[in-house]
Amino acid sequence: MKLPSLNIQILVAAVVGVVVGLYFHSLGADNSLVKGGLYASGLIGTLFIDLLKMILIPLVFCSIAVGIANLRQHQQMHRVWVSTLVFFAFTTTIAVGLGLLASNYFKPGAGMQIAMFADAMGEFKTQQLPLPEFFAQFLHGLFMNPFQALANGNVLAVVIFALILGVALVMGGERYKNILVLLQEGLEITMRIVSWVMVLAPLGIAALLIKLVATQDAAMLGTMAKFMTVVIGTLLLHGIVILPLLLFLITGKTPLWFWRGARESLVTAFATSSSSATLPVTMRCSVQHLHVKPEIAGFVVPLGATINMDGTALYEAAAALFIANLVGIDLNLTQQMIVFVTAMIAAVGAPGIPSAGMVTMVMVLQSVGLPAEAIAILLPIDRLLDTLRTTVNVQGDMIGSLVVQKLVSKT
Repeated sequence: MKLPSLNIQILVAAVVGVVVGLYFHSLGADNSLVKGGLYASGLIGTLFIDLLKMILIPLVFCSIAVGIANLRQHQQMHRVWVSTLVFFAFTTTIAVGLGLLASNYFKPGAGMQIAMFADAMGEFKTQQLPLPEFFAQFLHGLFMNPFQALANGNVLAVVIFALILGVALVMGGERYKNILVLLQEGLEITMRIVSWVMVLAPLGIAALLIKLVATQDAAMLGTMAKFMTVVIGTLLLHGIVILPLLLFLITGKTPLWFWRGARESLVTAFATSSSSATLPVTMRCSVQHLHVKPEIAGFVVPLGATINMDGTALYEAAAALFIANLVGIDLNLTQQMIVFVTAMIAAVGAPGIPSAGMVTMVMVLQSVGLPAEAIAILLPIDRLLDTLRTTVNVQGDMIGSLVVQKLVSKT
């Protein structure tokens, strides 16, 4: 009997995961069936993510180096660089603007008392990192021993070294052709392993969603409902309207065409909440389903997974205004512009810093004098919101690769 396509298997697995998760949640955490089910889900889900992470660094290294070498040979590198960075900056600007506008209009947190979160704030220890120190850490993390970066899974440092290696391969010409062939074969064999890992994707995604849904704190979700609604609504507006509209206006491709080709990656991003872990799937979808040239996808997608974070930037800007409302501080236009800029910078991420996501969120709060300890308020709902903002992040990477391909072909 012929199995349904992988796309259909993943969608069915996602639905099953949510339904089983809701059932487990209704039984309660002390139920023996729930305990066994969550243990099994944890094992399977972790295995799936570990397999994706196993292949992540070889994929990033080979795809970037090969992509740069092939683009330089066609004299397209400059146009790809410029188009990629301009598009990523443009969409992140729109995302942060949407987050601030929605928060100003709906004012989540207004009327609530921050005292109700006093216990959580008292127990949470923040890692202070002023903006100048953040920049110093960020730059330090870009250029490091490539073997250390490869071993530690520092994606951005691997991207930088692969960029430099790709340029060196082109400058060396025929002298280094054997190394280029080796990297090309490495990329091919890596993508073959990705196709093997994807066989387990339906099971892994179902397991991750079972654990996510079953372990949510219903009382806290109710308390934070307005803020969550604003964030989810704004993320959906950006992901369902803004990004597909840009794709259609620039490339002529319809949203339905894009979603059909991108489903595997988007569902995986939703389940894993990790742009990096999803990267092998994103590359596969971009090249095989969306028909992006390998050299363009090999450059744009890994770079986007490290610096293009529309969903994260939107969330951090909205969260800053939510906390301001909680503590009764009315941020003026200047302060909101500071949040705007800081959220864009923070969303790029901070390689080499433990708990980078928490540190960058603290940085946004500190930029306008909000209490850093208030980040503890967001922790109980962060995992749930992370699913959707990661999906938007990954969607932006794939749309970016399609847009860059179109812009480069026009020139």
